[in-house]
Order: sequence, then C-alpha cells, then structure tokens
Amino acid sequence: MKRPTIADVAQRAGVSKGAVSYALNGQPGVSEATRQRILAIAAEIGFSRSSAARALSAAAAGAIGLALCRPARTLGVEPFFMALISGVEAELSARSYALTLQVVADHDAEIAVYRRWWGERRVDGVLVCDLRTDDRRIPALEQLQLPAVVIGGPGGTGELASLWSDDAAALTETVEYLVALGHRRIARVAGLPDLRHTEIRTDAFAAVRQRLGLVDAVTVWSDYTGEEGGRATRRLLSSANRPTAVIYDNDVMAIAGLSVAQEMGLTVPGDLSIVAWDDSPLCRLVHPPLTALGRDIPAYGAHAARQLLAVVAGQPAGRVQDETPHLTPRGSTAPPRDR
Repeated sequence: MKRPTIADVAQRAGVSKGAVSYALNGQPGVSEATRQRILAIAAEIGFSRSSAARALSAAAAGAIGLALCRPARTLGVEPFFMALISGVEAELSARSYALTLQVVADHDAEIAVYRRWWGERRVDGVLVCDLRTDDRRIPALEQLQLPAVVIGGPGGTGELASLWSDDAAALTETVEYLVALGHRRIARVAGLPDLRHTEIRTDAFAAVRQRLGLVDAVTVWSDYTGEEGGRATRRLLSSANRPTAVIYDNDVMAIAGLSVAQEMGLTVPGDLSIVAWDDSPLCRLVHPPLTALGRDIPAYGAHAARQLLAVVAGQPAGRVQDETPHLTPRGSTAPPRDR
C-alpha cells in the first residue's frame, strides 16, 4: 500500500531526485525532453508536486474516496445511490472520517482521479461502484496498491476486497413468484448491459426462463432513467404478444413503466403486474404501491465503509456476501386476467 515517492519517479526515469524536483517545479537544470519524460512517469504512477510536501507527514488522510462514473442527472433521481452514500457517511462520521465524492465522465477519468488522490494523499482508500465486465479499474487499482473495496461481484474483482449480494437468487425468486401467480409472458427491463450485476441478472433470467419453459420471456435494455424505462415499456406493451408482467432493474424505471401502462389504458395489476428492483419510498407512494426487491441499502453502504477501513488498517482483503434482496409483494402484482 506504498504511495509513490519522488525516489520512485527518479528510479523509473533513471535520474536523480534533484532532477525530478527541477522537472516537477518547472526549474532549469534538466532538458525539455527529460522534463517531459519525468512528468509522464509522475502522472503514470500518481505522483504530483504536492506529494513531496505531503510526504513529510506520515499521517493518514482521514478520508475515503468515491468516484462515480454516471451522469450527474441520474444520481439526482435514483434513490439507491443516495441511500448508499448515507450509509457510508454514517459509518465514516462515527469514526471521524470524511467522504470525498467526485462524479467523472468515464473510466479513464476515474482512474486518473484515483492516481491523483493516492499520490497527493487525499484519501486512504476508495470504494468502487458499478463493476463492469473486464473492468479496467481493477488492475489499475492493484498496480497503485491503493486500498479498495469493490461494491459488486461475485467475480471480476481481482485481488481487491469486495462486498456483494446474490442478485441471481433474487431474480430467480421473483420470476418463480410471477409464474406461481400464473404469468407466462414475463419481460425484464434491464439496466446498462456492461455492468457486472446486470450481466448476472440477465444470466439468471435466461436460466430460469429455460428451466420453467417461459418461451415468451424477454429482456430489453435501458439505462436506469425514467425516460428510457418508459420508452422500453411502451415498446413492450405495444407488441402483439405483450407481457402480462414486467420486472424493472430499478425503481425509477418501474415507476415510469407504471405511468406508461396507465397512459395506455391498462390497469395494474389487472392487465399488467410490475416488480421493481431496489425498493424505496417511491415504490410505496405510487398507486398501486409497487411489489419490489429490497434490502437495507444504508446498511449495505455502512458495511462497505467498515470493510474498507479494515483494509486501510492492514487487514487482509476479503470477499463478503451481504444480504440477498428480498421480495415484498404489494398492490402491483396479481394473477393475469387470462389465467
């Protein structure tokens, strides 16, 4: 977990520490070619000019970092992240730690933020969200030796610590519940396809579809926003073989789907049953209240923060399974009319 030092830059560049200091501070004493090479190496390993001053103190930063690679507009309307952050904050404040939060445009920018935070001693570790398939952030964090906990899995987290819940079991339980009600035409409005948890849910949906012989079960893709979730619902409900039940990968899309169904003159749950992932107060405020898959998300965030602080303290990285989302039936699900 060693942070980069001026000596590391000097060793990689094959120059003295004095030459590195000249290059980083824009002083004469090195050629322009050497200066550019030193600056490139410093950026690569996450060392900056302020690192030299910060390195005089061995004190911890007293903060952990969370960089979110999502459009800021979705963070403002999706209750999941607000609940997760509230749990992280509650745990950190109880231990006199701060949370450094930054929204980034893409994974290149996110990795650059990690390098800067670690090199400048701004954070003692990071939480990583929205695990992707073949996620480039994992090897980058391993190379930096930056303490980290990945909120996601199982699998795909390399040697980093991780916290995950069994999305496959939750999805399977939901489909079996709808089938027990009599539904055979079941659709799923999924989130971003390259997210690891979306992939896990998609594989589970395909497996239970095959096992139960649900030939009309389909998955369509969206991006977690109400706008795209509504469009996906409208296409599904306009098809000749429209579903009698839809599972949504988050609560925002489910509420949008409910609105579209009512706009098209369909009753919920008489003509269409709806299930939302990530139960939230929104699911209980609409009419009818939505059947939902839920868990204690603030507790999930607090658990992740505790796990990260343990890794920062030098404890071995572990892979921890958290609470499996449980299904809460409400007024949006019922047997189909044509049962």
